[in-house]
Amino acid sequence: MAAGTLYTYAENWRAYKAQIAAQYSGARLKVASSPPAFTFGQTNRSPAFLSNFPLGKVPAYQGDDGFCLFESNAIAHYLSNDALRGSTPQTSAQVLQWVSFADSEVIPPASAWVFPTLGIMQFNKQATEQAKEEVKRVLAVLNQHLNTRTFLVEERVSLADITVVCSLLWLYKQVLEPAFRQPYPNVNRWFVTCINQPQFKAVLGEVKLCEKMAQFDAKKFAEIQPKKETLSKKEKGGKDAGKQQPQQQQEKKEKKKEEKKAAPPAEELDECEAALASEPKTKDPFAHLPKSSFVMDEFKRKYSNEDTLTVAVPHFWENFDREGYSIWYGEYRFPEELAMTFMSCNLITGMFQRLDKLRKNAFASVILFGTNNNSSISGIWVFRGQDLAFNLSEDWQIDYESYSWRKLDVDSEECKTMVKEYFAWEGEFKHVGKPFNQGKIFK
Repeated sequence: MAAGTLYTYAENWRAYKAQIAAQYSGARLKVASSPPAFTFGQTNRSPAFLSNFPLGKVPAYQGDDGFCLFESNAIAHYLSNDALRGSTPQTSAQVLQWVSFADSEVIPPASAWVFPTLGIMQFNKQATEQAKEEVKRVLAVLNQHLNTRTFLVEERVSLADITVVCSLLWLYKQVLEPAFRQPYPNVNRWFVTCINQPQFKAVLGEVKLCEKMAQFDAKKFAEIQPKKETLSKKEKGGKDAGKQQPQQQQEKKEKKKEEKKAAPPAEELDECEAALASEPKTKDPFAHLPKSSFVMDEFKRKYSNEDTLTVAVPHFWENFDREGYSIWYGEYRFPEELAMTFMSCNLITGMFQRLDKLRKNAFASVILFGTNNNSSISGIWVFRGQDLAFNLSEDWQIDYESYSWRKLDVDSEECKTMVKEYFAWEGEFKHVGKPFNQGKIFK
């Protein structure tokens, strides 16, 4: 029987999969999720941790015998028993099918919709509306499948149920209000059945279903996001500086603690393109550049909240700093390797995730063109400075060599046309030769 330690942060839904699986299989699992055993952003960046888990991701599992695993699905599979994994080749394949379904079909739209309501991602109306439609499609598929079934595979809980329930957890807690979930009675019945099993309850506790759909709260977003480096009142020499009462300071600390607990660190919710959880500060690769008049955050707000063609693009060109920023065209070099479109889309998402520390000084619109087994990926990137930004940090160089890069002349008609088409996700795209499939924004 497996025995070991699961390293994670508190309330990590990906870790829940392994914990619930261990409840069913009887695996002896210790959970290290708080100091001194584990400090997120420190322990998982230490040389000792990285020697076993080179990506620094959590959850991560280390057996008492030294056996190590990263990636939550692999850990949950290892900690399961045959009943959970599927006792025949057919049922085992069906379990794997639903585990993959959760990753590719549930998580991306769930993240795009839920993250802004938690204050860990900026609101984008177009992306949210699209995510809602995708969630409806996913729930319809599940509802039809569960019409004559109690559980997803056979008539007992399997790793399929554990994985899909955990993937839907934040949807049911944050946004699936009664009116929205009402058309999917089979899914609701199955979800409630699962979370009330003793093995689920031992890990999840009491799950309160959403009563009113959570909305984006700009104030909460501003509070949670790292503050810009501005002089504090004390640094400015204000007369009231440093006079805050101890009780007020304690209340502030407790409030911040609760906020952090409410929102899961976004590093592990990788499909939504959210901000990485706080980590020790490193030297800014752009520190040597002079201050620019172009305020990237202001443009991103225009792009996220207002019409692209009539507001965002004109704002971009009216304020663009030709000396302080550059525009690049990137094209994936191996289109013959692209197969299913959802896998190709995940390729883009993965690259964005690994470039998270670049977000403050970059913007990109990357598009997948074509169909299954006949697609291509290309995009327009805006970088701080005149050089290809990936070369400024080793952390940013994992994916960029898979693309060919060309710096555009910002005053050329070619550049203006490509910016307009890629930012708006519409146009002729004469250089591509394939129809628009879907796009991703790095911001």
